[in-house]
Amino acid sequence: MRAIALFSGGLDSVLAMKLIVDQGIEVIAVNINTGFGSTNDRLEHIKNMCEQIGAKLEILDLRKEFLDEVLFDPKYGYGKNFNPCIDCHGFMFRYAGKLLKKYDASFMISGEVVGQRPMSQRKDAMMQVQKLSDYDELIVRPLCAKLMPKSKPEIEGWIDREKLLDINGRTRTRQLELAKEIGLENFEAPAGGCLLTEIQFSQRIRDFVEHGHMEVDDINTLKAGRHLRLPDGAKLIIGRNEEDNDKLFATKSLKYLKARIIDASGPFCLFEKNASQKDKELAANIIVTYGKTEPDKIYEVNFQEYILEGQKFPTKNELQKYFILG
Repeated sequence: MRAIALFSGGLDSVLAMKLIVDQGIEVIAVNINTGFGSTNDRLEHIKNMCEQIGAKLEILDLRKEFLDEVLFDPKYGYGKNFNPCIDCHGFMFRYAGKLLKKYDASFMISGEVVGQRPMSQRKDAMMQVQKLSDYDELIVRPLCAKLMPKSKPEIEGWIDREKLLDINGRTRTRQLELAKEIGLENFEAPAGGCLLTEIQFSQRIRDFVEHGHMEVDDINTLKAGRHLRLPDGAKLIIGRNEEDNDKLFATKSLKYLKARIIDASGPFCLFEKNASQKDKELAANIIVTYGKTEPDKIYEVNFQEYILEGQKFPTKNELQKYFILG
């Protein structure tokens, strides 16, 4: 007997897998990359969690599918920000379900808990997720299974329902006790995890789609730096630190030019290609303002395809009107 697990890397999904592994069932942990899970590389952490509980790991890159099928037209709408949680969970189960045949697996599990999330983990919402998944009868939530209708794996005796749990609500007391009992180490503290639930990130997406079409390579440009929208509509992104600079430099998006001050140290920047001359000149001045520059000196800024002169603004306060804020 094998099971496919939706695996976020968080504590709940680890414990859900452990409950099934302890019943002698092989678990394949499927971590789905929608592009919006985190700003950090969590691969080593995810591998470590799987190794500790004896689960195999498979990573699915579904960024394009998520953009095309879910993010901008969710059947069940959004939560407080830009988070289509119900549709997202159904989407994940639907694609994970396509692996059942590949691994000769019989059912799927997740770490969801009734009452833990206001939008997607109400009991009625969890039933809606099952309907969206195309695998309604084959989904088990081991941490709260006793509060849910019996699934086919429980009815058929593939798993023992008595060894599953009835956790409810937002407190993590029982999960932390379980982690201690099994000796789980270096697990993540409870957190939202999804960038789409964050106000500022959601505002960046709204601004982006108001001015153009989002593609996979654009996603990472939203995760770093200061974001500004200039008067004629051009987008400017300014790195805040070395980590931001590295992320912006690594972008594969074709919408931007990479920009930096030539004759002084300063941030790495991305600037929209199809900009007006007015926005180009303003961008050069803004980039110079965020560099280690002097007020009365003229500096050159390299935009890959052209070089412009720029001068430091007397104060950054007058630039606040251009910032995309949540």
